[in-house]
Amino acid sequence: MQPLTLFNSLTRQTETFAPIDPANLRVYSCGPTVYNYAHIGNLRAYVFTDTLSRVLRWKAAAMGWGALTHIINITDVGHLTSDADAGDDKMEAAAKRAGQDIWAIARHYTEAFKQNLSDLNIREPARFPLATDHVAEMIAWGQAIEAKHCYRLPDGLYFDVSTVPDYGRLARHGAEEGEGRIEEVAGKRHAADFAIWRTSAPGENRQMEWDSPWGRGAPGWHLECSVMSRAYLGDRFDIHTGGIDHREIHHPNEIAQNQAMSGTADTGANYWLHNNFLVERDAKMSKSSGQFTRLQTLVDRGYHPLSYRLMCLQAHYRSEMEFSWEGLAAAQTRLKRLVQAVEALRARPASPSNAAAAPYLERLDQAVSDDLNTPRALPVLDELLADKRVSPADRLAALEKFDAMLGLKLTALTRAELRVRPADATLDEAAIAARLAERREARVGKDFARSDAIRDALAAAGVEVMDGDPLGWDWRIS
Repeated sequence: MQPLTLFNSLTRQTETFAPIDPANLRVYSCGPTVYNYAHIGNLRAYVFTDTLSRVLRWKAAAMGWGALTHIINITDVGHLTSDADAGDDKMEAAAKRAGQDIWAIARHYTEAFKQNLSDLNIREPARFPLATDHVAEMIAWGQAIEAKHCYRLPDGLYFDVSTVPDYGRLARHGAEEGEGRIEEVAGKRHAADFAIWRTSAPGENRQMEWDSPWGRGAPGWHLECSVMSRAYLGDRFDIHTGGIDHREIHHPNEIAQNQAMSGTADTGANYWLHNNFLVERDAKMSKSSGQFTRLQTLVDRGYHPLSYRLMCLQAHYRSEMEFSWEGLAAAQTRLKRLVQAVEALRARPASPSNAAAAPYLERLDQAVSDDLNTPRALPVLDELLADKRVSPADRLAALEKFDAMLGLKLTALTRAELRVRPADATLDEAAIAARLAERREARVGKDFARSDAIRDALAAAGVEVMDGDPLGWDWRIS
């Protein structure tokens, strides 16, 4: 069993993972702001965190560590349309656009996010804490650090970043590689200072606001993660994850708040891990643009959600990942091949092994131990399934261990489930199967004119008949 190494954004180095308390592994992941559906770029972050949690459980079983506590928060207040301190609260803006109750909007998009996770076979964390359930603790945090670290402006309470050591170390502020998006707010002492509490402006009509020592208003976005990670994981925990954009502003501000509360240079987490962006060929994926691709968009076009999961696993989480429909189609074909291989193994009679599956599991462990290198693990799975020296039973047993790590449900998926019917398809599967049966009968009877007519009729309905398909899938909806 290899030691687990992870790339720590704080040091910009790959480090060997050592839990603070081997009996209790603790991970916090920045969750979604539930003002809209998650786009597939957002969801890549949770495929990454799910891979991390699966690898930690794999290691825990081998090392004798205890259970994993994984927290993913739900941001239902406080996140502005800018990641700095400009613009409107994203939740309030969404409610105004829709003319709906903000609490109902938050519930709807929270449930949609959880369904996305389920569809991608992402395991639920120990908790999904809501920011709005922890406002009292946020106010108490602000009161505790105000005297030494904050100052008041007409629009709220601000954190003075000069009061903590080495502010912005995570983002490399002041270095060439820093990419922080800092915007000026009138009266701030330093451009990087950020809001702990935003006071509602006179006459402002907000649906979410609370009384505080600094006036009626709402907490700043950065404060919620400090409060909730501490509430559920303690002052210091093992790993904090998020998108690479969080590395520039949100996470440095979390660290500053943690240092202010603890009175030390402690950052709050031992390891800070960040997944890179998913990009389309023409632009970075962004909900704020108003045009973005959802998981349901993929399903509506005939792709199984786990094809997208496989697409994510084919790229290292720290690499920028390009999304294209051609790439997704290739991932779906690869998933079909894997499912077909598993079905073939199950159909084979029992036989003794001429070789053991253990070397494949060792190579799997080596791959995922190297900073969660799933692109290196996938070819090992292909080799295992194809190795006829290992008995079908032994290959299937090893496959279950691979699948516990990769989360592709290869032991449960069927061909029928992978035939996802696009939203605009005009024929259902029963009708397609009946027409194909007619066509096979015509071909057996050498009535090729009828066979071609049925093929053409199916093509007109968007169904491509796949004669001679090496995968044996018969048809697909094009």
